[in-house]
Amino acid sequence: MDHKYIFVTGGVMSGVGKGIATSSIGALLQAKGFSVNLLKVDPYLNVDAGTMNPTEHGETFVLNSGLETDQDMGNYERFLNRDLTHDDYITSGMVYQHVISAERTLKYGGHCVEAIPHIRDEIIRRFEHSAKTNKSDITVVEIGGTVGDYQNIMFIEAARTMKVYHPHDVAFVMVSYMPVPKKLGEMKSKPTQNAIRQLNSYGVNTDIIIARSEMPMDHKRKEKIAISCSVPVDQVISAPDIESVFDVPLNFEKDNLGNILLKVLNLRHKKENTGMAEWEVFAQKVKIVKKPVHIAIVGKYFNTGDFVLTDAYVSVLEAIKYSAYKLGYKPVIHTVNARDFEGEKIKKNKFQELKKFDGIIVPGGFGESGIEGKLAVIRYAREKKIPYFGLCYGMQLMVIEYARNVLNLKDANTAEINPQSSALVIDIMLDQKRKLAEGNYGGSMRLGSYEAILKKGTVAFEAYNKESIFERHRHRYEVNTDYVEKLTSAGMVFSGRSPDGKLMEIAELPKKVHPFFLGTQFHPEFLARPLNPHPLFTAFLKASLKKKK
Repeated sequence: MDHKYIFVTGGVMSGVGKGIATSSIGALLQAKGFSVNLLKVDPYLNVDAGTMNPTEHGETFVLNSGLETDQDMGNYERFLNRDLTHDDYITSGMVYQHVISAERTLKYGGHCVEAIPHIRDEIIRRFEHSAKTNKSDITVVEIGGTVGDYQNIMFIEAARTMKVYHPHDVAFVMVSYMPVPKKLGEMKSKPTQNAIRQLNSYGVNTDIIIARSEMPMDHKRKEKIAISCSVPVDQVISAPDIESVFDVPLNFEKDNLGNILLKVLNLRHKKENTGMAEWEVFAQKVKIVKKPVHIAIVGKYFNTGDFVLTDAYVSVLEAIKYSAYKLGYKPVIHTVNARDFEGEKIKKNKFQELKKFDGIIVPGGFGESGIEGKLAVIRYAREKKIPYFGLCYGMQLMVIEYARNVLNLKDANTAEINPQSSALVIDIMLDQKRKLAEGNYGGSMRLGSYEAILKKGTVAFEAYNKESIFERHRHRYEVNTDYVEKLTSAGMVFSGRSPDGKLMEIAELPKKVHPFFLGTQFHPEFLARPLNPHPLFTAFLKASLKKKK
């Protein structure tokens, strides 16, 4: 086998940073001259990530192909600085659906269909197909979940089988956690030892251990883990908490992780890490910028029990950061719950709190909850000239607010919330009506990359500096063309449209009316990269900085 595979597993607990570790490994190997593709395995039985609750699972990231995936795929694209393919994402649901469908059409010739070999072999086929499609030298596979989870055993078994037949072409990396209990004040290795032994019980021996912790791991504990887990001490990598995730690949390189992986895989250097020079400049800039720019994210997917989580909007947060760093400012991002601006008893001074922000973003979402609060915030931003950026639902609500308070269509609404409204300025797309009537919710929205044509002399055209753009979509509803003429006559500009002119892709107000009041039907955050910030986010940040000054 002339192709190499690296399998990344997690130990002790979830959330230890497998996604960032996988992304960083990919970036390091790519910088050494290898062609790398990253593949995410999600063990759940959902066929894709499109129907899962954002507060439970985090953001749904959409590829150019339209596949709805886990948010780690966004990290992969951002660290590799390129687009991933439909074949770089696997769920248990995909695998089982394929095998059962094949059985129903006698593809197995009447044999008894079982987890081993059929499910295992289908997983291996998908690993190999991804490598072949990408024409890569190395495939890095992140197996979701934690070692010990029942759901991911079959994927680990597939990886183990590949290792048996090709021992010098497959490497295993465990990203584990080393707790430092406050009352003890000592880093403890026993949870990691147990996680490694659990993996050993599946027939897998780890080649490299990446030990996550609050602080750097000393040599004594590296030796302890090495002896107890049968791993060379130089292949135990310390991964302490750091201020910026952009330092992770650089820290890994300091610990020689890239060269260790090449040694394990019997590979020679193609070139030294010249490819990391630009990344290093970016990571250094993140550390030195001090001047703040305050941006509010007005959403409804923040609260999970007693905790506030931002995973539902991770790509938006990252896009803000990249543009802010490019402009030499430190982004200070505030999470604002839209529900706090709802109800008749809401005090006027509540809105005064919005004045402290340099810019306001209303991201995508679904459903009725929090909508009236978002509409109230959008109106305040429009009337008080606070830079506003609406993403997908944020654009639709921007149009509704304008129709209600400028066109005086008080019943203006979206068919998603009130299909009986007398002024449906946002209506369901024609092809979506049939899908919803059939109960077809999974993977059935307008998904993936579509072209839009920009109008010259607009804020959008100035930001992109070109007439034709391609952006990623995820929606069922659109601006109702019956109201486009009324909206434009009242001052709203639809600066981006589909090539046939039927779909409104970007809405905005001219600069002479508002410093920045713009919304997109698509999700520009999906194409923002650390080394290539998105032009619309950069334009929004520029307008926010002008307000600040």
